[in-house]
Amino acid sequence: MNTSTFNHASSSHHSPRPEGLCVASFGGGHGLFQTLRAVRLLDPASITAIVTVADDGGSSGRIRRELGQIPPGDLRMALAALAPQDEEGKIWEEVLQHRYGGYGALAGHAVGNLLIAGLYDVLQSEVQALDAVARMIRAQGRVLPLCEQPLDIEADVAGLGADPRIMRQVRGQVAVATTVGQVRRVRLIPESPQPCGEAIEALQKADLVTLGPGSWFSSVLPHLLVPGIVDTLNSISAMRVVVLNLDAEPGETAGFTAERHLHILTQHASDFRADAVLVDALALPSEADRVHLERAAANLGARISFHDLREADSAGVYTSRHDPDKLAAALKKVYYGN
Repeated sequence: MNTSTFNHASSSHHSPRPEGLCVASFGGGHGLFQTLRAVRLLDPASITAIVTVADDGGSSGRIRRELGQIPPGDLRMALAALAPQDEEGKIWEEVLQHRYGGYGALAGHAVGNLLIAGLYDVLQSEVQALDAVARMIRAQGRVLPLCEQPLDIEADVAGLGADPRIMRQVRGQVAVATTVGQVRRVRLIPESPQPCGEAIEALQKADLVTLGPGSWFSSVLPHLLVPGIVDTLNSISAMRVVVLNLDAEPGETAGFTAERHLHILTQHASDFRADAVLVDALALPSEADRVHLERAAANLGARISFHDLREADSAGVYTSRHDPDKLAAALKKVYYGN
């Protein structure tokens, strides 16, 4: 189902370069994992995942606190998503994602996290460490950190006290993602981190850039708060596509409509411009809701494109995850306009 499609051919953007489509994808966690699986189906000449580095929970949080490195968990997941789908590649994907059990010092650590951390200790470069893992597993793309220093997220949250008008500050990705209050705004600490130079270069070479899906406040918006990222996105000829979440997430975006997600994006990055916003057709059955969403997208300079994007389980029941095949088809239709 597609009630409104952005026609790439009629825009000011260029067709893919002769050597093929170059894609850059922003995100983190499971949302980026599904996006990368979808992007691979476009048979691009290159894929670059640009990954948020604010995680402070679990294995990533421990490595961050004990070793002072950027949290590797979302980076590891992106690498796993880019592992070849042959027998050896699937083994590497499983190894990277494997977590130690038990109650000892390694309990809860993912093998891929420790591998990235160890390579950083040897190479003293986050980018070189990630490139080394990518070569080892024959990754079908490159994974880069948003910044080469760990970031913190601090949020203004309402509803944590007796007076719902009073804002309280909540710090840390896990705390923000699981708050019982209503997140109003987030900021990065440090306030003006240096973006990864290789990530900027990847954006400048891209034909297609995707933002989302993912935890809106803790995995999607942080990319647009890093100085230089929005300016770069607005200066390039690539098509910029926002992929909206299928559902509001418990905690940080509980009760959010699709329209609210776009308003929040605009509030945090008022200068950011996009070309298309991909929305699951089942998420907005009301024509009035669609009109409101189209107006919110227009504030970004974007058109709405509705598609069947939701993954179904083995019993045919829809889940809260994007289906890579459906997302790939939607991206192809939006980009090529056919």
